[in-house]
Amino acid sequence: MKIGILTGGGDCPGLNPVIRAVVRKAILQGDEVIGLRNGWKGLMGKQTMLLTLDSVSGILHRGGTILGTSRTNPYKTEGGVETVKKNFKELGLDALIAIGGEDTLGVATKLAEEGLIVVGAPKTIDNDLNATDFTFGFDTAVNIVTECIDRLHTTAESHNRVMVVEVMGRHAGWIAAYSGIAGGADYILIPEIPIDLGQVCESIKKRHNRGKNFSIVVVSEGASFNEGYLALQDQDLDEFGHVRLGGIGNKLGELIEEKTGFETRVTVLGHIQRGGTPTAFDRVLGTRFGVKVYDLVKEGKSGRMVSLKGTDIVDVPLIEATGKLKTLDMKLYDIAKIFFG
Repeated sequence: MKIGILTGGGDCPGLNPVIRAVVRKAILQGDEVIGLRNGWKGLMGKQTMLLTLDSVSGILHRGGTILGTSRTNPYKTEGGVETVKKNFKELGLDALIAIGGEDTLGVATKLAEEGLIVVGAPKTIDNDLNATDFTFGFDTAVNIVTECIDRLHTTAESHNRVMVVEVMGRHAGWIAAYSGIAGGADYILIPEIPIDLGQVCESIKKRHNRGKNFSIVVVSEGASFNEGYLALQDQDLDEFGHVRLGGIGNKLGELIEEKTGFETRVTVLGHIQRGGTPTAFDRVLGTRFGVKVYDLVKEGKSGRMVSLKGTDIVDVPLIEATGKLKTLDMKLYDIAKIFFG
């Protein structure tokens, strides 16, 4: 078989382990794997690279993706879908493996419905993709954020400050909740629940009244105030209709200082959260996903996505994964609230 593979959307620790696993097993079975550069853009422009044992050697521990990525959407480009179908045929592909999040796999879902043989592997540090317990990249992001919170504790305590930490999470508070609990945050704010500024400030004051001279507040970039305020870097939309979020931490920090009188500093972690080497968990999960997604191709399946259910790697319909977002489990947030203030 001749199998194409691409990575789309934001880069993410664990992408290279998936690519490596697909290539290693495919070559072991006598199949050929073609990498498509820069996501769907690579299939639209026939930007390819032959993936060999040499080209995937030593990439297990590397972050990012050796194939490159982009936020290209064939369905938003004139003639894009027809070009994808034509190039799929001209490249002689028997199947395509798409590794990505909601947007990349949303395109994969539509193409599978239109007759192309396409399967997917779930990728997002936000862990907001439905039909899988966890996505690779999430564990790495949580570990990075937790370490940053640990470091902020010492400087916050030394200077008697409130520290606001803005983390990624456009629609879901998985990173904020996990890292906040792990890092001992004093308040966690997520997109699923509007920010109650009065409640946050009251909690911080209570801590200070009982002798705690610092507080750590973790906020997701997609969190908003009761009035519906959403912090944006700009108004421009990408090809999937998303705006660039950013700034809620700075706004929150200003208001906390204004209403409590406590000196407040803000740290925006940004792309640090998805850069660098993946954790052992994400390397293993990416490897398991890579092996399973290749097996789906060999079984002749299409419109399916590999998924982690408990400790098992299974496959689920792509439409189930992309039909809705997986928001934070509120039982976890209830645990986090025990430690607020």
